[in-house]
Amino acid sequence: MEYQQKCHDCQTAIELDGDEIKNGVLLSYQENGKEYEVFKCHACYKANPRLTDYQPCEVYSRVCGYLRPVGQWNAGKQQEYRERKKYKEC
Repeated sequence: MEYQQKCHDCQTAIELDGDEIKNGVLLSYQENGKEYEVFKCHACYKANPRLTDYQPCEVYSRVCGYLRPVGQWNAGKQQEYRERKKYKEC
């Protein structure tokens, strides 16, 4: 049975054929007693074999006066957040 996963770093499709990984490697880590498995393609693994940034970061921002996780906003507000420009005072 062949199915696909994605590379942790570049989101390239990882092809699996049973227990054989055709174009990547499998990395595993433990956190709070649970074991997790993450795939990396050969190119990303060659560039950096270590697993970094494996835990998702939750971003908060203010909307209508309240601080809320951006991931919980509706699609329109999330797009508005991505289009924001940051200004830096000289």
